[in-house]
Amino acid sequence: MVVAGFCSFLQMYSTQPLLPMLTGIFHASKIAVSMTVTLAGLGVAIAAPIAGILADKIGRKRIIVWSAVLLGITSLAAATSPGLGMLLFWRFCQGLCTPGVFSVTVAYINDEWASAGAGAVLSSYVSGTVLGGFSCRFIAGLVAAHFGWRWVFIVLGVLTLAGAGAIARLLEPERHAHHESQWEGSWYSAVKSHLGNRRLLGTYLVGFCVLFSLVAIFTYVTFYLAAPPFNLEPTALGSIFFVYLVGAAANPAAGRAIDRYGQRMVLTCGIGAGVAGIALTLIHSLWMVGLGLTICSSGVFAATTAANNFVGAAAEHNRSLAVGLYAAFYYVGGGLGAAIPGYFWNLGGWPACVAFIACVQIVTVMIALTFWRGPVRAGVMIPT
Repeated sequence: MVVAGFCSFLQMYSTQPLLPMLTGIFHASKIAVSMTVTLAGLGVAIAAPIAGILADKIGRKRIIVWSAVLLGITSLAAATSPGLGMLLFWRFCQGLCTPGVFSVTVAYINDEWASAGAGAVLSSYVSGTVLGGFSCRFIAGLVAAHFGWRWVFIVLGVLTLAGAGAIARLLEPERHAHHESQWEGSWYSAVKSHLGNRRLLGTYLVGFCVLFSLVAIFTYVTFYLAAPPFNLEPTALGSIFFVYLVGAAANPAAGRAIDRYGQRMVLTCGIGAGVAGIALTLIHSLWMVGLGLTICSSGVFAATTAANNFVGAAAEHNRSLAVGLYAAFYYVGGGLGAAIPGYFWNLGGWPACVAFIACVQIVTVMIALTFWRGPVRAGVMIPT
């Protein structure tokens, strides 16, 4: 489970610390190179609702293993890209392959450990996703600084293929058959019903805004830190993602706070911390930027946990489809979060991006306070 979690996000955000380098290599705009993040996110959004359906038909272990293999192959293919256009194509393909690992693994855990122990196993899996998300950025910055951007995809591709081999060897075939929902009606009817559910629709919009903010911050802060007065190189840019580990370590406290105070309170406090943290990055001190990013990521992770926790209670039927739709909204938000702030960057640089992202975070709180009502039970973790 840990290896599966690690492979899930070993590719997803690998280009974030490379963006300043790629603008020079391809003589492209910041918005153009940020599409390497956007298209990966959109690929995830398209494939997320479909991955579970395929896994139910041909087997979950098989989908997990082959999706990891395809992730490795598409990474190696990305290294051969002659230009930005082909790199964008392979990044989109990587996004299409990713849900076959992360969403199907969550479903596998919920089925195989349904009687007991699912929480502990899911925690191990989430630890793997955090490690993979951090490693892809740190390794990318380190490798690119010494060997160039193509070797980033070669190294990550080899690691992913090794991980796929480990999953194939270590993961037991599913022992419990998946039982379809008793919902009467078509797939289209189920989707329409979910989107007509006020609480569920609100949760989808919150998820959209939360990942939009997180990806926007960590995409455009690389341009900010690569410019004067910081002038950071790719290795140092990759190192800023150590703040993710701090946020992940602090996140269990958010879960306990949800049990005590509720999702709306935790999300409001988390977003408040996110706004305060991103404001600190406007101070031209590397230490203050690091502190601001740490506070910001911790707050956004808490908000993500609150949104994830609400999905299960808001879904009245077809819970797997509800989670798939949530993942689709979530990663569409992440994909657009890598692109839209680029227009604000062109207007006023990092301060304009900060103002725009803060507005998005305030809207997130307003949506939650408006749509989230009633008691909830534990939901499903959608990794970042």
